[in-house]
Amino acid sequence: MNSRTPKKIFVDGPAGRLETVLAEPDSDHPRGIAIITHPHPLYGGTMNNKVVHTLFKALLELGFIAVKFNFRGVEQSQGDRYSGNDHGAGEIEDVLAVIETTRNQFASSFNESPPLILAGFSFGGAIQAYVAHRLTPQKLIMVAPSVERLNAPSLAHPGAKQDSESIPDILIIHGDQDDIVPLNTVLNWAAPQELPVVVIPGAEHFFHGRLHILKRVVQDSCRP
Repeated sequence: MNSRTPKKIFVDGPAGRLETVLAEPDSDHPRGIAIITHPHPLYGGTMNNKVVHTLFKALLELGFIAVKFNFRGVEQSQGDRYSGNDHGAGEIEDVLAVIETTRNQFASSFNESPPLILAGFSFGGAIQAYVAHRLTPQKLIMVAPSVERLNAPSLAHPGAKQDSESIPDILIIHGDQDDIVPLNTVLNWAAPQELPVVVIPGAEHFFHGRLHILKRVVQDSCRP
C-alpha cells in the first residue's frame, strides 16, 4: 500500500470514538502534522466535503502527515452532535484529542515537537481559531471561516507587546461570492487584527470551479 493511501482509524475523543482518516507523505522525514476540520455538523458538514479534501490533499503533497475527522455525532463518530449554543466547545475538545493522538503516534518521526498546521473550512475554520488560541500552531489556514457566528477569538493584537512565537502564521481565504459566510463578516474580524485576507474572485462558499485556485493558494503559502 502506498504511504499516501488514506487510512481510516478511530481516535478516542472526550465524547467517544472519532472517525478519522490519516495519510502519510512519501518521505521518511515528514514536515509536520496537519489537522483539517469540516463544515457545520447540522448542515451536512463532514470530513468528505470537497474543500476539506482539497486541504487534506494539498498539505499531504507538501510533505505533512494529513489528518481529517468527523466531529462528534457525525457519521461514525460517537457522541452528541453540535447543539449550536456553546461556540463549539465540544468540537474544540475533539480537535485537541485528535492532535494529541496523532502527535503520540508519530513521536518517533520527529526529533522534537512536530510543527503543527491547523486548517478548517467554514464552521471548522472558526473552530480552528479557538484551537489556535490555545495551542499556537505553526500555521492556521481558515477557509471561508464562520468567525462571526461562532464568535471566534482574536489571534493578533496589533500594537501590543507580544512574542512573535505566540502568534501563528495565519492564512485566510474567502470567495467574493460567498452568500453563506459573507465576506464582510470575515473582513470585520480580520481588520482590527491587521490580518490580510486572500479573496478569490468568482468563488462562492464551496469554491465550485475554484478548488484548483484554493489548492494553489494554500500550497504557495505553505511551501518550505
